[in-house]
Amino acid sequence: MREFSVEPLYEVPAGANLTDVVHRNGEQTPELVSFSRKVDGRWQDVTARHFLDEVAAVARGLVAAGINAGDRVGIMSHTRYEWSLLDFAVWEAGAIVIPVYETSSAEQIAWILSDSGAVAVFTETTEMTALVESVRDQAPALTQVWQIEHSTEEPAGALAVLATGGADVAEEALTERRGTLNRDSVATIIYTSGTTGRPKGCVLTHANLLAECGNVVLYLSSVFKPGASTLLFIPMAHVFARVIHVGAIYSGVKLGHSSDTANIVAEFGDFKPTFILSVPRVFEKVYNASSQRAQADGKGKIFDAAAATAVAYSRAQDAGKVPVGLNLKHKVFDRLVYAKLRAALGGQATHAISGGAPLGERLIHFFRGIGLFISEGYGLTETTAACSVNPYPGAKAGTVGPPVPGTSVKIADDGEILVKGGEVFGGYWNNEAATKEAIVDGWFHTGDLGSLDEQGFLSITGRKKELLVTAGGKNVAPAVLEDRINAHPLVAQSMVVGDQQPFIAALVTLDPEALPFWLKQQGRDEATPLEQLAADPALLAEIEIAIDRANKAVSKAESIRKFKVLPVEWTVEGGQITPSLKLKRHVVMLEESAEIAALYAK
Repeated sequence: MREFSVEPLYEVPAGANLTDVVHRNGEQTPELVSFSRKVDGRWQDVTARHFLDEVAAVARGLVAAGINAGDRVGIMSHTRYEWSLLDFAVWEAGAIVIPVYETSSAEQIAWILSDSGAVAVFTETTEMTALVESVRDQAPALTQVWQIEHSTEEPAGALAVLATGGADVAEEALTERRGTLNRDSVATIIYTSGTTGRPKGCVLTHANLLAECGNVVLYLSSVFKPGASTLLFIPMAHVFARVIHVGAIYSGVKLGHSSDTANIVAEFGDFKPTFILSVPRVFEKVYNASSQRAQADGKGKIFDAAAATAVAYSRAQDAGKVPVGLNLKHKVFDRLVYAKLRAALGGQATHAISGGAPLGERLIHFFRGIGLFISEGYGLTETTAACSVNPYPGAKAGTVGPPVPGTSVKIADDGEILVKGGEVFGGYWNNEAATKEAIVDGWFHTGDLGSLDEQGFLSITGRKKELLVTAGGKNVAPAVLEDRINAHPLVAQSMVVGDQQPFIAALVTLDPEALPFWLKQQGRDEATPLEQLAADPALLAEIEIAIDRANKAVSKAESIRKFKVLPVEWTVEGGQITPSLKLKRHVVMLEESAEIAALYAK
C-alpha cells in the first residue's frame, strides 16, 4: 500500500463562507473586471462592484419571497452568467444550491427536487419550466418556480422581478443571513450523473469549495494570475464547472460563459481566454478538425509532419534536451502551422487543464508542442473536482499529477485510489448506507484504480466496478483500450466487453461530424446513412486501425479479438451518455445485449 501527502497552501478560516470572496472583491477592488457577458453578440465587462450589487439585489428578493436559511434552491439552466449570479445570491441568502442538468429528464428532475427537498427552482426557458411543472406533484416541498428568461407571465425575467420585490429588505437582513454560514455549512448538493444507478446527492460544504479553490489557485499561480481570463462552457451542474466559476471569482480571473459548445472554437477566438478548462473530447475535436481542414486544403502531409514534430518536441523537452535539428523544424512549423492553431483559440491561451476522462499522451504532447501546455487532473464530485493535478512546470504526461495541496492519496491493496483532504465531501444526502460504504476510516474510496510513483504522481488504470474478468481469469481495464479507440477521428464512443467471456470484444459508434469529410475523401455520398456505413468494408478497415492501435497497449490476453460498429449514436438525450459525457455501461449492455451475444455466438 503506497501513500503520498502534500501539505496545504491554504487553510479555510473557521468563520469563512463563499460569499466572502464576492464582498472582498466588490469592496476592495470594485473596478476589477470579474465577468464578461455576451450581450447582442458583444462581450461586455461586469465589475466586481456591479456583481456584488446584483448578488445582493437578487438575494434580497429571495429573502422577501420567503427563502429561509438552509432552504434548498434548484437551478436548471445552460451555462450562462445568470447561473454564477444565482449561485452567490442563494448563498448570500443563507440557502443551498441544487444544480440540475439542462438535459435532465422529467424523472431525473422529480428525483433531484424531491430527494433534496427543494422549496424553489430557477429554470432557464419555458420548456424547462414546463418540465418542472409536470413533476411538481412529486416534489411536495416545491413552492416557487422562477424562469430566468423572459416569459409572458414575467416580461422582465425572474431576476429583475426578484430584485424589485426585495428592494425594501434591509441590508442588515442579508448580513444576518450571511452570519448563519460558516465553513461547515452546506453550500451545494450535486447529484452524481448516475452511471451505475439512481443519482446520489453529494453534500459539499463552503469549506470543501474554498479548500479546493484556495489550494488549486495557489498551486497553479502561473495560470490563475492577474489579467488572466477563461471561458466557461462546461455544464454548470457539473462540479468541474462550479469550481471553475468559484475559483475565477476567488482569484480575480475574468470569466466568460458560453453554451454554444458546437462552435466553441469560434467562441474561443472571440473571447480570447488566457487559459482553457475542458474535457478531453473538446481537445480531440480541435485536433481532428484541424487535421481535416489541412487534408481538404491539400496540406495534409504538412500538418502530419507538423503534428509529429510537435509531439517529438514536447517529448524532448520532457527528456531535458531538444536536438538542434528538431528545434529548427519546430520553429518553421511554428510559423506555418502552430501560430494558426493558437490564433484559432484566441491567440492568448498558453495553458489548459483537462479533466473528466483521460486525454491521451500523444494529444498532450501535441498541444504542448504547439504552445498550449495541458495539465491533466483527476477528481470526482465527491472530491469537489480535482484531488490531483499536474503542476506547471514539471508535469508528467500520462499521469494526473500529484495530490492537490492539503490532500493525501493512498493506493489500497486491490489497487483502488483512496483520498483524504479538505476538498473531500462528508457524505451523501439522505443516504447513510452509501456514505458508510464510500468513506471508511476517514478515507474516501473512489472506485477508481491507479498507481503512485516515487514522486507522488498518480496514474489512473481503470474503474474498479468496470473491471472485466474473462473466462480465463484475466483482469482487463476497459479504459486503457477505449481511450485509444476513441482517439480515432471516425469514432464517437466505444465500449469494451468480455466479462466472463472467452475473449475481449468492443462495440463502436461513429462520429457524425467526422463522417461527411471521410466520405468526401473517398469520393462517396456525404449523406450515406449509418446503417450502410456500419458494415462498409472501407470504414471497417479504418476502425480496425484504431483497434490495432489499442491492442498495442495491452497483452494478448487483454486484446480485442472482435468488434462491432453500431448504426446508432450514444447521446445524453438517448440516455446512454451522462451530461458529463461518461458512458452508462449498464444502459448500453441492456440495449445492445443482442449485438454482444452475437459477438460470442460462435
